[in-house]
Amino acid sequence: MTMTTAEADKILADNFAPWVLELGLSVETLGDHRAILRLPWSQRLAREGGALSGQALMAAADTATVIAVSAARGGYGPMTTVQQSTSFQRAVTGADVLIESVVTKLGRRMAFADITMTDGSSGELAARASTVYALLG
Repeated sequence: MTMTTAEADKILADNFAPWVLELGLSVETLGDHRAILRLPWSQRLAREGGALSGQALMAAADTATVIAVSAARGGYGPMTTVQQSTSFQRAVTGADVLIESVVTKLGRRMAFADITMTDGSSGELAARASTVYALLG
């Protein structure tokens, strides 16, 4: 059974630190092994020059992966990031970012995902990431 966006938004509200919640992430779409979240543009998240900070994008990618892994597992369970690698390809200025996390392998103790982050206005790729999670429960 596929998780609903309302259930995924509740996972966000119940399990993330206040500073992550302040990013304003919302779940746009869910599938059996994927999640798309929206990171709304905010001047507070911009660095000098007006581009969205890499730290915000990395936190959004990490968070989207928790939602994608939860969708793949049929619900939230404790997990922790083991590795995340991010490559930035273009700056995002004045636009929301869509973060798509796809679980590429889900085991009993580990999960792997690939993430793309695209400019919500132009559709251009802004960054890619890959993550590895330890599943704790």
